[in-house]
Amino acid sequence: MFLIEAARDMRTTGAIAPSSAALARALTEPVRARAGRPLNVLEAGAGTGAVTRALIPQLPSDSHLDVAEANPRFAARLHRLATPHPHLPEHGKQVRIHTRRVEELDTDRRYDVIVSGLPFANFTRHNVETIMDRYLELLHPGGTLTYFAYLGAPLARGLLTSRAQALRQRAVEDLLTDYQHRCTTGFRTVWGNLPPAKVWQLTQAPHTVARPNHATAGAGQ
Repeated sequence: MFLIEAARDMRTTGAIAPSSAALARALTEPVRARAGRPLNVLEAGAGTGAVTRALIPQLPSDSHLDVAEANPRFAARLHRLATPHPHLPEHGKQVRIHTRRVEELDTDRRYDVIVSGLPFANFTRHNVETIMDRYLELLHPGGTLTYFAYLGAPLARGLLTSRAQALRQRAVEDLLTDYQHRCTTGFRTVWGNLPPAKVWQLTQAPHTVARPNHATAGAGQ
């Protein structure tokens, strides 16, 4: 199913294979770090559920997981994944699947952890800025956002894309760097994935707003 959807629209699928177990574990590390109390968790861009399957067993009792997946075929698969999951009923965990983009998610809930599987490198700077601002709006003060980028993307960009695409991707990278500089961050490299990836953690300090400098916001849009 993943390969069919990637062939249908690589721009929004953004990968050639689902996330590996190693990448899923790195992306969900903030959930394990907060074990011991109920959590509100949001996953965006869940695809076929490779990270969701790893995430659900790690949720503490009485936690809530919202999953935003705009692709209706992926969302239907996620519904089937969550409904019979053996870790849900006896531990009071609740999972809701939302067939929509995270920017359109209608919720008054704030999240301790947000796990992003969205392919930022395929979006415009404006798209990524909208998504990142929405993530930070939805995070509790002190909450953590995790997302990933594939290694070797700049080299591939130079070799395989047009100049316009290369400029768009560079604008996105510069924007994400701005967010990283304004938040407490950490990262790790996951070699056991196709392709290998770098996983970032952004933790917004309490009572601060991590928003980049908009002086160059028009670049790459």
